[in-house]
Amino acid sequence: MSVEAAGRVAGTGEPEGGGACLCGQCPHGARAGHRQAVAAFVALREDFAAGRGVPAGLAHSAGAARQWVSDELTLSARALAERATAEGITWLAVVRRRTLLVVWAAVVALLLGQALTAIGTGWTVARTAGLIAAVVLALVLTAAAWRHRAHGGAAAPLIGEDRRLSTSRAVAAGWVTVVLYAVLMAAVRLAAARSGERRRLLDGLELPHSGALLAVVFSGCAVAVLAHALVAVRVRTGRLQKVPAERPRAADLLADDAGRGSFPDAQYVLMNGAVMGYALVCLARRPGQLPALPWGLVGLVLLSGATYLAAKAVAGGRPVILSVVRSRELGDLAAPIRTGDDIEIRGTGFVPPGAGAPDRLARTVVRIGAVHVPVPLVPVAGGFANPTDAVLTVPVPVDVEPGRVEVRVVTAAGVETDGYPIDVQE
Repeated sequence: MSVEAAGRVAGTGEPEGGGACLCGQCPHGARAGHRQAVAAFVALREDFAAGRGVPAGLAHSAGAARQWVSDELTLSARALAERATAEGITWLAVVRRRTLLVVWAAVVALLLGQALTAIGTGWTVARTAGLIAAVVLALVLTAAAWRHRAHGGAAAPLIGEDRRLSTSRAVAAGWVTVVLYAVLMAAVRLAAARSGERRRLLDGLELPHSGALLAVVFSGCAVAVLAHALVAVRVRTGRLQKVPAERPRAADLLADDAGRGSFPDAQYVLMNGAVMGYALVCLARRPGQLPALPWGLVGLVLLSGATYLAAKAVAGGRPVILSVVRSRELGDLAAPIRTGDDIEIRGTGFVPPGAGAPDRLARTVVRIGAVHVPVPLVPVAGGFANPTDAVLTVPVPVDVEPGRVEVRVVTAAGVETDGYPIDVQE
């Protein structure tokens, strides 16, 4: 596919095959347009990786051809990023409707379950209280979804500043929802109870009975606040690289920023989810009081939260340059670094987690002395050979003054490495 064709598909919304809506304004058009842009970019990258599409006038210069290919891929990647942003905006509207459907479907499922279990035993005040509490909670979530309709509806409080679903916020929100449901049930039962039953219902809300539940809720909220503060401080000090995501995904709850499965996140969600299930079973058996959790389960939740916070405290790190060498082709003689040569920067952390998209890779910059050199995109089948997390290859511009200069890498997250000195010969 030519560069012009890729630009039409990725940037203007004109259908490649005709017929499909690629407007970018409606959810279907944004999704279809993004898929078309991805297909166009992949085809363009594979063509360049196979050596096709490079102008004949640049074939005599490997450096000029590489830079031209990198510039064309960067332009196409920017168009692809615009399509991804448009899809992310429309996705927020879609997820708002879907979350409301899930909430009200849960209310209907509760009603059906209560109706089925009431056969033979009769309808009770506890069933009425549970249904009223669920309806009130669903109405509150509906109002919150309408208030935050442009930011994901009811899921808006769970989305972090990096546009990912926050694991700690989701767990805290789950515990708050369970407690709200239990309190609403108790309030309805208390309003309908006779004078003789009110004392027993009030005893079920006393601290000795609900202390374990309060400890678990406090733990979930405290972990959410501490995790947010810990990440914010580490990002500001450059000890953690954070790259915003295109849009939130459910997998964010169990994965790291790169989309790989994360043990600290997974164990935190699963442990709290299991204890929440136990609390709901206790609430179903004794709807007139807050769930009485064993302190052993509280200890497991606290241990899980401590593991999650410890992982947040040590995750990531600054990019580091370990060495800089002259890039040597087979057959070249050993020589010092001169202007016009390619240098190979070896280290770690050059591509932060979540920065594997082509438009993010194109933001990597190397500063050689006072000259900023964009790292060229070098396509290979299925991806890019440059830049990578451990190795960057860039040319030394002629504007670099001979002598001792410092090399620094600025990643897509905006974090800069310490300087690494090299000698540039005339």
